[in-house]
Amino acid sequence: MMGLRLIRPYFPSIYWKIEGHMYHWLLAMVSMWSWTAGYDIIESGDEPSTCMGSRTLVLANHQSTADVPMLMTAWNPRRGVLCNLMWIMDRVFKFTNFGIVSVLHEDFFIQAGKTKREQSLEELRAHIHKFYVPLGRQFIVLFPEGGFLHKRREISHRFAEKNNLPKLEYVSLPRAGAMKVIMDEVGPQMCDAASSSKAENNKGIENNNRKTHKMLLETTVGECIDWILDVTIAYPDRIPLHLTDIVCGFRKPCNTHIHYRLYPSTEVPTDAEGMTQWLYDRFIEKDKMLEEFYRTGQFPSNVPYVKRRVRQDNLQYMILHLFFLASTYIQYRMLCYLVCWFF
Repeated sequence: MMGLRLIRPYFPSIYWKIEGHMYHWLLAMVSMWSWTAGYDIIESGDEPSTCMGSRTLVLANHQSTADVPMLMTAWNPRRGVLCNLMWIMDRVFKFTNFGIVSVLHEDFFIQAGKTKREQSLEELRAHIHKFYVPLGRQFIVLFPEGGFLHKRREISHRFAEKNNLPKLEYVSLPRAGAMKVIMDEVGPQMCDAASSSKAENNKGIENNNRKTHKMLLETTVGECIDWILDVTIAYPDRIPLHLTDIVCGFRKPCNTHIHYRLYPSTEVPTDAEGMTQWLYDRFIEKDKMLEEFYRTGQFPSNVPYVKRRVRQDNLQYMILHLFFLASTYIQYRMLCYLVCWFF
């Protein structure tokens, strides 16, 4: 992927197309770790394919270092997802072995802590317009709790006491700052405003040149968030997997359950207080859902409960291994050639 950077200034569209595929391939290798260790994924709830082709904000609960790899595993078989998403993750992940890949993909690294919060939100605002929108990313993945559950639970309880909110046991109360920035910049109200502005500015053009006007309006299509995908991750016996389990297979094979709920973005209030309360309501519901799941083994649902086991493609894994082995060998030979040339 580093070599591709050379063609980026001259052929950006080709670069990002190739980069997207290679990014998916690398995440597929991560998904293989959990798959071969026997950590299967069971999906339930709404079908995420409904929001395919539309910009979608993904909200997920955060329990451990395994959350991101498990989402990668769940979405690997779905075409067009992993190559078209942007992760919002803690800045510490920038300095891991996966960090360089995320940097090249233009994922966003947010800084934790009160002192850096406002600065991080402003950087996210700029990042959305610099990369998320121009690159045509469809999915933006956010963990609103701002940290792992075991670190956040006590803080969440204290905050709940001060603000007359329920104490949550299976999730923590979320922070709405990042979601507010995202919805302010690419929410449905921004599409309406952009369309109205273009319609007003091009009123004369509509009468004289309908074709040109149509092209101008089409530039706003797909630029704004259409869906909110609420993701609830439940690990067996309330004991989350960890990255070391996935990489080394320390834990016995088990099933991780992922429940989806889809909301049209127009349901989210646009004011700060209303949006925060909407997000609180989702996580209060999520807490009740997890309580019932750990008690009954099923998430509550208003429709017939259907479980879908995620199936991976072993042929894909084999082809990707052959590709990366061949790529490594070619790079090794090129390095040897350069060393011999100069020395």
